Amino acid sequence: MINFLHTFEPHSVLIAFGPIKIYWYGIFIVTGLLVAMLVIFTLADYYQIKKDILIDLAFWLILGGIAGARVYHIFLELPYYLSNPGEMIKIWHGGLAIHGAIIAGLIIIWGMARKHALDFWLISAIIVPGLALAQAIGRWGNYFNQELYGKQTDLPWGIPISFINRLPGYTFFTYFHPTFLYECFGNLLIFLVLIYLHRLLIKKNCFESVCYRLVVIAYLVMYSLLRFSLEFVRIDPTPEVLGLRLPQIVSLLLIFACLGYAWYLKVKGKLGPLKTLAKR
Repeated sequence: MINFLHTFEPHSVLIAFGPIKIYWYGIFIVTGLLVAMLVIFTLADYYQIKKDILIDLAFWLILGGIAGARVYHIFLELPYYLSNPGEMIKIWHGGLAIHGAIIAGLIIIWGMARKHALDFWLISAIIVPGLALAQAIGRWGNYFNQELYGKQTDLPWGIPISFINRLPGYTFFTYFHPTFLYECFGNLLIFLVLIYLHRLLIKKNCFESVCYRLVVIAYLVMYSLLRFSLEFVRIDPTPEVLGLRLPQIVSLLLIFACLGYAWYLKVKGKLGPLKTLAKR
């Protein structure tokens, strides 16, 4: 695989029928969504949640998540899109920011949970493993688009980037860090950890809201740590504050918010079920 990545130069279009083009980016996004739904439906069976509610939720999450991810990405590269407004709707060219999808997704889940009188934390806990797996799959779309790659490297797993897709200042380098692959592996690990947590909760009959919060907090902290680390390697343009890239700042805010919330739960004495779980 390493040799393949080091020598193969991908193309963004899978198949073209005259003016109609099928992009690899879209294929991986759709595949990720379908696999995520399979994971979510499987977990829903264990928690006895009706699938029709999840199907309704999935519809709005897909629409809202893509919209939120796109708006967030446009904000990150606002000068470019103000100069090229026609590119704003061309998501097949890439450009979906996961932080925007997470924010939009949480709002949608909160609304649907209230509508159907469900536990917001339970629904979120069921969704995050599928989300992590979808992220792992979707990142391969960035590879075929030759975007969101990292700094130049001489490592044997460095990927070639065609001259036209190299950012200014990097035109004389050939191989770059495959940040898509780093994030793919990282998200796969997060997925496995979250599935393990679900198996543990189900096995120990820990069906209380605080247990579900543990799963959601685990996802947000683990992904934020992954993203914060990868931003040191990525070179795509994004606003910076105090030497940190905007996604790093958002990731730090999420980590502090999650840890602060966990501390709040501890102070309020709401972690009893987790202590009991640890003793079983």
